[in-house]
Amino acid sequence: MSNPSQNARRVVVTGFGQISPLGSTPQALADALAAGQSVVTRTAGTIAEKAPYPFVAAAPQFTGEIDDFGPLEGAKKKAIRKGLKLMCRETQMAVAAAQHALADAGFAENYPDPERAGVVLGSDYMMTLPEDYLAGIVKILEGEAVNFSRWGEEGLDEMQPLWMLKYLPNMPASHIAIYNDLRGPNNSLTMRESSGLMAIGEAMRTIARGHADMIVAGATGTRVMPMQAIHAWQSEEVAHEGDDPHAVSRPFDRDRCGAVLGESSAMLVLESLESARARGARVLGEVLGFGSSQATGKTMGANIDQAIANACRAALSDAGLDPGQVGHINSHGLSGPLSDRFEAQGIARVFGDPASQPPLIAIKSYQGNVGAASGVVELIASLLAFGADRLPRVLNYETPDPDCPVRPVTTDDQPAGCTALKISSTPQGQVAAVCIGAAPV
Repeated sequence: MSNPSQNARRVVVTGFGQISPLGSTPQALADALAAGQSVVTRTAGTIAEKAPYPFVAAAPQFTGEIDDFGPLEGAKKKAIRKGLKLMCRETQMAVAAAQHALADAGFAENYPDPERAGVVLGSDYMMTLPEDYLAGIVKILEGEAVNFSRWGEEGLDEMQPLWMLKYLPNMPASHIAIYNDLRGPNNSLTMRESSGLMAIGEAMRTIARGHADMIVAGATGTRVMPMQAIHAWQSEEVAHEGDDPHAVSRPFDRDRCGAVLGESSAMLVLESLESARARGARVLGEVLGFGSSQATGKTMGANIDQAIANACRAALSDAGLDPGQVGHINSHGLSGPLSDRFEAQGIARVFGDPASQPPLIAIKSYQGNVGAASGVVELIASLLAFGADRLPRVLNYETPDPDCPVRPVTTDDQPAGCTALKISSTPQGQVAAVCIGAAPV
């Protein structure tokens, strides 16, 4: 295939950072995957009494305290600590992941040319916590009933003046840019689980066409906070049964029953190859191609299999790769009865039957659906797999499903190859796909 980006600048990864149920450092992520153990738990604490979901994959190691934000020098540390009160949990995780990624890329201080550095960040829907409304609701109570006609004049006055700033989806990118003096392109995307890869693709395009030399790109999101969890439970395939939490998330297995709700944030530092080489940076991998698609039927129902096939073909074409040149597929692998079937069928449209497909991994078998940043955490897993030349096996894959014609990795000795295709999708049929390669020689 011809590569439509062949005359554009090459884009490489020089750092990554993540906050997820699998840890807060790349090494923690690598160790967790190597251990082959799910981190899904039963919903616990006071929320367990009312939560509609029995299983969860939270990131309890992230407390929101300043020490969670990585190595920071004095002025920046002071600024972030001061700004924490204006951040919801998703934004705090995003800032922390970005600071870890920038440190990993070797930027102890700010980027030397701030006009040529930017941020592209995706997010889930960011929803207000119920307690933010509590004082206002109490004020307009009449007995046990709420008189909403009094909200505008009386209840709203009880809201914190800056509460909206905590939940606007462009705030994570804004905070990251301000704290690190990144004055170049800045964009915020809200496309649910596809947001992370969409951000990677947008950042790659921006650097490739010469509009920036470095961009922090990634996503953040949580499905375990009250409003997000209720929304997911009402509209998605959420896991609801099982005795062993570690065995609940089982992508592509015949007995899968739904996704586990989780949370995460993950960022990559993307640079032009010229910029990375000029400063002697360690190169962790290369973004080779990007594709996206949204497909619906006549009644506006999502055609996820078609969208996946479209996005994969576009990403492969952009990378100049044939299907046979892909070392492994990093699937969306939600563990939903319908979503996994649609994804498998979409993959088969591009790669053929399982015997001719690349091996497939599914990181959600370890930590469930951790929201908008799922795709970026999973992309980091592929970059780590290149270095180790070993793919993490798909956990809990025991009984093949004839409706899921894929080739899951089931052993601990499968080589990673030197290229990967990462897929992320939403229930609405929005799909993004990214081709990445091992570090260029």
